Amino acid sequence: MKLSDRTIIELVKKGSLIIKPFIRKNVQAASVDLRLGKGFLVPDYHGTECLSLDKEVKYRKIDGKEIIIPPHHFILATTLEYIVIPNNISGSIEGRSSIGRRGLFVQNAGWGDPGFQGNFTLELYNANESAIKIQAGRRICQIVFDFVDRPVEHPYSGKYLRQRGTTGSLAHKDREVRKQIL
Repeated sequence: MKLSDRTIIELVKKGSLIIKPFIRKNVQAASVDLRLGKGFLVPDYHGTECLSLDKEVKYRKIDGKEIIIPPHHFILATTLEYIVIPNNISGSIEGRSSIGRRGLFVQNAGWGDPGFQGNFTLELYNANESAIKIQAGRRICQIVFDFVDRPVEHPYSGKYLRQRGTTGSLAHKDREVRKQIL
């Protein structure tokens, strides 16, 4: 069941759902708008012949509060908000319609498991023929919360737990890759 604005606000006030910083006016009817944080990662295409799921990706880090995304390019960004999801709730990241209508696609692999803590890394793709300039502090996406049927037995404890800022892919650390190496 999706959480309403009233439930989200109650949970934040009680401290069982943590959103820092929390801005009340960013709470929508059944979601919370999240803002773009500082710092971006761009895959280093010049130093890589082919990306592999088994090998670490090299990124160029771009510090700062704004970036221009060239046409048909992909970057990683982060939410400004740090979120702690309790063990009885999950969260789903969605792009804001107003942003998508400009041709900027916002993804996040779309999911925050119960027990997740951290900034969400966002995958941004400019689908336009023109560049798009984005600035930190701008509402870029939204998180929708759902109650799970009961608190989970195994809260999220994966490799992105407590991530701060923009975090590149850690697929090269997946257990399937480790087993192949052993």
